[in-house]
Amino acid sequence: MADYVQQRLEDRIPGLEQLERVGLFTRKEVKSMLKRSTALEYKLHRSVLSKADFVAYIQYEINVLELIKKRRARIGYQFKREDIEFPIISRVTSVFRRATTKWQEDVQLWLSHVAFSKKWGTKAQLSKVFSSMLAIHPDKPSLWIMAAKCEMEDLDSSESARHLFLRALRFHPENKKVYQEYFRMELMHAEKLRKQQHELELAKIDLVCTTFSILILACVAYQLSLTKLLLVVDVTIFVHVKGPMYCSVLVFNFFLGASAMSSLQKEHTDDSVTWDFMARRELEAAGAPELRSAQGRASDTNRREERCCAVYEEGLRSLNTEPMWTCYLTFCLDRFKRKTNFAELKQKRKERLLGVFQRAHDASLLQESFYKSWLQVLLSSGETESAAQVAIAATKRFSQSLETWNLSLQTLVHLERAEAGLLFQEALKNVNPKDSLSLWQLQAEWNMVSQTPEETEALFQKALSSPVPAISAALKETYLEWAYKTSGYKKARKIFKSLHEHRPFTKAFFTKMIQIEKEQEKPNMSNLRDYYERALREFGSSDDDLWMGYIREELGAHGSPENCGKLHWRAIKSLVGESVERFTTQYTLMQTGHI
Repeated sequence: MADYVQQRLEDRIPGLEQLERVGLFTRKEVKSMLKRSTALEYKLHRSVLSKADFVAYIQYEINVLELIKKRRARIGYQFKREDIEFPIISRVTSVFRRATTKWQEDVQLWLSHVAFSKKWGTKAQLSKVFSSMLAIHPDKPSLWIMAAKCEMEDLDSSESARHLFLRALRFHPENKKVYQEYFRMELMHAEKLRKQQHELELAKIDLVCTTFSILILACVAYQLSLTKLLLVVDVTIFVHVKGPMYCSVLVFNFFLGASAMSSLQKEHTDDSVTWDFMARRELEAAGAPELRSAQGRASDTNRREERCCAVYEEGLRSLNTEPMWTCYLTFCLDRFKRKTNFAELKQKRKERLLGVFQRAHDASLLQESFYKSWLQVLLSSGETESAAQVAIAATKRFSQSLETWNLSLQTLVHLERAEAGLLFQEALKNVNPKDSLSLWQLQAEWNMVSQTPEETEALFQKALSSPVPAISAALKETYLEWAYKTSGYKKARKIFKSLHEHRPFTKAFFTKMIQIEKEQEKPNMSNLRDYYERALREFGSSDDDLWMGYIREELGAHGSPENCGKLHWRAIKSLVGESVERFTTQYTLMQTGHI
């Protein structure tokens, strides 16, 4: 083993000498690299091999390559690559080959080899890596697609990409993704040849027949996918070939577009995506050429939108499902959100949208997420009564949904509706108590604004007795703040005294009481110490800010600076983990006057 390692190290020496000679590395750095390389080489030749050692070796060599690249750019030296980088790349490729042979099942290792070959290797090397990987993992369609894309996009070899896709189809004859990517590849190749043909045509060289044959290959790929899987692919991909309109392109678009539409209408009328596509195609219909005015174009846009809606209506008659209504509403929302200067067109879009919302709701097929959009449209239009009715109806339809209750109650609170009180009670009955914190907080905000102090007090007392700790803890701070604002300091302190042993707590509960005490004309330092001590009892092991706040209070006008040393000692003993370091830093900066 030692002889082999020594030979590998001697092979490195010419490259290291070149690095020193051209000024990319110093002698000291070269010696350090040789020492590090020796340790890594010995690890790769032990009797028991470790994948981590191979990864470390590869990462080290890649780091060296990156460093060489940066230093070349810095000093402007771009020569001797065959003596410096090429041997390193060769070594890494060799180690990758050993690693993938040893751990063939590790796909991530193969992908790392591919990534390295793309960045540093040669084109031939990249193809070999993919070939070896697919021989071991032919059962993974994504790897076949990746290999074909690399051949097409990185290596500019459409023929190799086609062969890979055809081989992939033999292993995965029922995989939709493979058919889609195969079809996409043929279209990309056709587009590339179309551009080349355009350039050749400018040079008066006719190669139309070649391009047409490639387009036919794309058509065959599509027909194959339909034959095998009745595959629905977005027809916007079908007519991928765009630009100057040649005869071959027109034939291709006509044949493939008509074939695609025919298959959609015959085989996939039970799919909402089909109806959605056919409806949206009506928007692409050319407007009347004689309509030059803005008013005329707006009228033409409205007619095209009505034709789209007619297709959706036809689809609903045969496919009255939630996905179908979702497609219809998404279209109406998209059109409603489009800006227009014509109030009449905007009004028609709004009426159409609200009508579809109502019909979908009446059919109990309106998706939950659409209620928010419905309410936004109504509120923006000033239809507050309708918005309140929709909010209440949504809670009946989705009575177990926290999101729906929050949305509806926020709407009713915003509209200042009296129904909000009863709905809060219904919400707390239907929603899981563990998830109801946001409802309690919303109800507390509503009570503090619109209800009597007695009713608000009763709500807080009910929240404090909740079996869910998060609710009890969160509402304590709100209760304290409300009491201070409505009844003053004495009421707030009384509530704090009644709750300071009632766990669980939040830090905000104590900091709120500290803030209230400091707002008084003559803050009581004894009370402040009590609040800080109680807070530190709960959070003193992790919260360094509390300790710093306590120390600052003692350094203030009402405190005793001689207590700071004891507090510092207690903080160091109590805090754990990173909070100790943060506290030490903050304390030192405070003592030196930097904060």
